[in-house]
Amino acid sequence: MSGLVIENLSVQYPTTQSNSHPTLALDKVNLSLAAQSFCVVLGASGCGKSTLLNSIAGFIPVTQGALSLDGQAITKPSVDRAVVFQNHALFPWLNVADNVSFAGKLAGVDAKTQAKQTEQILQWVGLEHAAEKSILELSGGMQQRVGIARVLASKAKMLLLDEPFAALDAFMRESMQELLLNIWQQSKRQILLISHDIEEALFLATDLVVMGEGKILHHYQPTFSQRFAQGQSTRAIKSDREFIEWREQLFQQIVAGRI
Repeated sequence: MSGLVIENLSVQYPTTQSNSHPTLALDKVNLSLAAQSFCVVLGASGCGKSTLLNSIAGFIPVTQGALSLDGQAITKPSVDRAVVFQNHALFPWLNVADNVSFAGKLAGVDAKTQAKQTEQILQWVGLEHAAEKSILELSGGMQQRVGIARVLASKAKMLLLDEPFAALDAFMRESMQELLLNIWQQSKRQILLISHDIEEALFLATDLVVMGEGKILHHYQPTFSQRFAQGQSTRAIKSDREFIEWREQLFQQIVAGRI
């Protein structure tokens, strides 16, 4: 099957000085996501969201079960999967264009192809005017766009984003959500994003996964991202009665401790 497949996945962290018992971070998780899907994993802090992302990235060993992407087993990090963290980890000694083209240089892509690819990706993220700027000259939102541009340049099949907009203000966060949907539509990559923001999850997701205590409790398929693709404005979508009902339903689940 193309896309991401997770079967009976469990991850247990060993004992530490502060915790004498092993921690079961993921408990028999099963999930199938089609290629080019946009999955948002939603849940309260400590529910296993980041552990799930790190397992898919290949950063941590699994205790039980299996993961695969397009039929290939996931056992370690790979160029097929690129990660954007809350801390964008850009190279401050390089300008914007050089940060974006870094992955291509590592892969041995010739300079002409790199330049063309970098120009296209900077246009996607709205930074073509800032190609020669220093990273230190950019705002937090612009730096996060450079981080996203850099993983797009990697040609990874799947982008993994761990709450990349958490530090941004509400206005910039919404702008970045719109940007990410546009990039997803243009690049046709599979995306998995970790979030604790209900509105963000509903707005972005073709697959909305709700987690609690290391388990997947719900798997929804909202259609609000499709409305955006069809030209409906973000404000109209988020103020729509159906959107508000979804939001309140999920919020009440969190408050009641059911996730």
